Amino acid sequence: MQFCSQCGGRVTLLVPEGDSLPRHVCQACGTIHYQNPKLVVGCLAEWREQILLCRRSIDPRYGLWTLPAGFMENGESTSQAALRETLEEACARVELGPAFCLINVPHINQVHLFYRARLLDTRFAAGAETLETALFSEDALPWHELAFQSVTMCLRAYFADRLSGRFTFHEDSIVRAPRAANGRPRD
Repeated sequence: MQFCSQCGGRVTLLVPEGDSLPRHVCQACGTIHYQNPKLVVGCLAEWREQILLCRRSIDPRYGLWTLPAGFMENGESTSQAALRETLEEACARVELGPAFCLINVPHINQVHLFYRARLLDTRFAAGAETLETALFSEDALPWHELAFQSVTMCLRAYFADRLSGRFTFHEDSIVRAPRAANGRPRD
């Protein structure tokens, strides 16, 4: 960030008085610009022991499969965001269940939250950001074609819980391996 969204003045990265972290502070008007993680919300939509997936028609991860999910909008709750994203990406109507899986992704300043949901019917279709939609059983899931590690983690937790007969809330984090100067992961 270089300029203030309030007055257009230059901002400087510094630790404001009474704070403990560096923030972008406007030198002209004093506005402190807080930058916080973005919340990605979606559904793990079930239909007769199958899961609804969407093949992405946008980058990142064009052509790979994901759960219907996307960035939460201002003015909506997480449950509203999950319902909206499922409708937008898969044209699917669902009955929302409990929050099921929260994945922290600190290296890209995101948090991914997935709700369990029940498809109300099988009249789903590809939305504007989707090439195609399909239902997958566990053994037919395209594991090597999943777009995001958070989706893989959520699906593994779901199938483990289903096998145990007891669904619980899951929280995990994706830790990016440190990289050497040449861009390769360090040992």
